[in-house]
Amino acid sequence: MTLGNSMLIPFLPKMQEELGLSSFQVSLTITIFSVTAAIFIPILGYFSDRFSRKAIIVPSLILYGLGGLLAGAAAAWFSGSAFIWILIGRAMQGIGAAGTTPIAMALTGDLFKGNEQSRVLGLVEASNGLGKVLSPIVGSLLAILVWYAPFWGFPIFCIVSVLLTAIFIKETKKKQAPPTIGNYIKGLFSVFKKDGRWLFTSYLAGATCLFTLFGILFYISDILETKHNIDGVLKGAILAIPLLFMMTTSYITGSKIGKNLKVMKRLIIFGLLFMTISFATLTLVKNLIPFFSILIISSIGTGLVLPCLNSLITGSVGKARRGFVTSLYGSVRFLGVAAGPPIYGWLMGISRTWMFLSTASLTFIVAFLCLIFIHVKNATKDKNSESLFQKVHITE
Repeated sequence: MTLGNSMLIPFLPKMQEELGLSSFQVSLTITIFSVTAAIFIPILGYFSDRFSRKAIIVPSLILYGLGGLLAGAAAAWFSGSAFIWILIGRAMQGIGAAGTTPIAMALTGDLFKGNEQSRVLGLVEASNGLGKVLSPIVGSLLAILVWYAPFWGFPIFCIVSVLLTAIFIKETKKKQAPPTIGNYIKGLFSVFKKDGRWLFTSYLAGATCLFTLFGILFYISDILETKHNIDGVLKGAILAIPLLFMMTTSYITGSKIGKNLKVMKRLIIFGLLFMTISFATLTLVKNLIPFFSILIISSIGTGLVLPCLNSLITGSVGKARRGFVTSLYGSVRFLGVAAGPPIYGWLMGISRTWMFLSTASLTFIVAFLCLIFIHVKNATKDKNSESLFQKVHITE
């Protein structure tokens, strides 16, 4: 899933030049992927609850690969209408992406419990980070062959993923018949009626992290090429620096948080405050090395927030509805990714200072909302929700 956008970031300026596109048009290659994924994630999440996770993941990966083939073929041979067909291919990939990482998160919740679940969810988020670290470099390397070659890289990764999933993922058979749609929706309403405030606050925090991450990557990609004349593999390697810190922090956080929800809440707030401090300070720094040194603080903050959100959301909902709830979380994350490049492109047109100050304000507001609405109490046993460890409550 993370390859879907990060691998394209380095060659977007080249694509804009080759196809004669505006900055807004080229940003649509990111946006349409993410918006399509956001729309289909809840639908595929429901089907994964009703049938099985694996039955959704494998076809989704195949569609993902086919979308990459179409986009690559369009760039190579559909000269007059290449951009339209690229967008169609990217929309196909978005549908495919909807059935990958969010469903994998629910699958992790099914297969692992307690401390082990938190550790594995941390690995899931770290693998997302690793994908983000490697993908700009891989995209830059493939673009050396021809600018649209990264599109053709997707089917290769998808084939490998399909084989690994088909062979190694073993799901337990469901002992009970799946609920009717009416009962399923009724159950979802009960979940959100009871836990809606903290769940939606958590969703907002996840979307904010991805929004700022891809917005800043879009900004860095632009300034590296236009102001510093850095492109190709070196550009991809520089883009990977903040992502490497985010990945490492995600892995460490996931392996250490265990089942302590109070620690998770603190880390979410601290992470968002780290992001606030980093973005506010960046208004004063323009030189490249100090810029990245301060940006790393934001990456560490993101690495603190995301694994904790994964564990909170996945562990607080029973298996019967976990696919939908985690998928809805994935959906808002994708919306954050979709909004990042076009909004940051617009903010860049206003002023650099305004861009960073508005970002810092957003992360500070979200940190405050998490402080108010996510309230954890002492460990309790919840027979109905199959909750992971302690129960998460909202403040009245």
